[in-house]
Amino acid sequence: MTQTQQETKPVITPTQLLEHWQGHRALTRRVIEAFPEKELFNYSIGGMRTCAALIQELLAIAVPGLRQIALESTEKLDEDSKDINSKGNLLQLWDEATPELNRLWALIPEEKFQQPTVTFGQYEGTVWSSILYFIDNEIHHRGQAYVYLRSLGIEPPYFWER
Repeated sequence: MTQTQQETKPVITPTQLLEHWQGHRALTRRVIEAFPEKELFNYSIGGMRTCAALIQELLAIAVPGLRQIALESTEKLDEDSKDINSKGNLLQLWDEATPELNRLWALIPEEKFQQPTVTFGQYEGTVWSSILYFIDNEIHHRGQAYVYLRSLGIEPPYFWER
């Protein structure tokens, strides 16, 4: 190898990024578990959506978004496609998404992370920037859920325990 052909190492590998995301997902699951059933679907502050509605958005983004990246399909963002009527149902859907994310992730070759993509037929970026958006969006909505829990007098899970 010559000096001009230096081997570069990524800051983070795809496997590490998936582990990071799944750590956030595990924490979000614990936040859902902390909610009383009634408040999960009915409690709101300042016009924000309920926690159940926020989680439904996360479910509408994670697997469908990754499916579009892995399979190069096109789907519209559909936050109302699931009939979520109980905390148990919400947790079941969350748990079903976890292995599906792992399955789809395995279909994405490492070189694809730098390629352009358009998720949900409208959001342009690279594969890696789209995935970071999915993670950032989850963190944002989990922060809203933390505010709800604290206002209900419930101590949320520690954010660093992922």
